[in-house]
Amino acid sequence: MTEDQLSLTFAALADPTRRAILARLSAGEVNVKQLAEPFAMSGPAISKHLKVLERAGLIERGVHAQWRPCRIAAAPLKDAVDWLGQYRRFWEDSFDRLDEYLKELQSNLKVEPVPVEPPPPPGKEQK
Repeated sequence: MTEDQLSLTFAALADPTRRAILARLSAGEVNVKQLAEPFAMSGPAISKHLKVLERAGLIERGVHAQWRPCRIAAAPLKDAVDWLGQYRRFWEDSFDRLDEYLKELQSNLKVEPVPVEPPPPPGKEQK
């Protein structure tokens, strides 16, 4: 049984370390050692995170002599954004309907203004 791409993407994005790795890669290609620097974890632990990201198609890894560059592969992120977009429309439509309902309620409220007497002019006492 194969997992669908969207499930792989969201599973990979579920971890804050992997999201931080993607954020770093969005600035450009770096090697594994540079990716590991900000994290207090072992090389094998970083490698596991990279494997999850690679399996989800979110990163690509290469080999150039001793250098192991990683770069972001954004296509699965676009698919996730597209999928989430349908729910964004749902919430925007819901908020629009709520806004219309609140405006209707406000227009139906009949609030009579409270008369306010002006203060007496200076030097005149009120009776």
